[in-house]
Amino acid sequence: MSSDGFTTCLWFDGQAEEAAAHYVSIFKNSRLGRVTHYPEGGPGPAGTVLTVEFEANGQRFVALNGGPQFTFTEAISFQIFCADQDEVDHYWNKLTEDGGEPGPCGWLKDRFGVSWQVVPTRLMEMISDPDPQRAARANAAMMSMGKLDIAALEKAYAGE
Repeated sequence: MSSDGFTTCLWFDGQAEEAAAHYVSIFKNSRLGRVTHYPEGGPGPAGTVLTVEFEANGQRFVALNGGPQFTFTEAISFQIFCADQDEVDHYWNKLTEDGGEPGPCGWLKDRFGVSWQVVPTRLMEMISDPDPQRAARANAAMMSMGKLDIAALEKAYAGE
């Protein structure tokens, strides 16, 4: 096995190029890579895009135009750990624009149906606090939110 990690394959129904370009536009340290096309006699129309390789935030992906047989579910999601509220807002807004769906507790689906968790790194510190009351207050506040609000989480954590 190659020693340079894993590549995630995302199955789309004709939207591989659009999705890859969208993700590359959102994340730093991103780029488009090789594009392959269906050959004559393949399961898709000859010459149409089969795969698009791309990197988003340094993670490798392949977007595959596989057809309508499979769709995304929340059983798989990508976590984006954010340093501050500006990052939370940026990723939340970019991933829910043009048909994305906000969800509970920092989760969302983008316009392609891919699930994401937009999480402040500070939340992870709060909910793992050794003081069970502080951790429970932060967790309860998180459970009541869609997009996570760090200031409100901090207030709940502090018992305010």
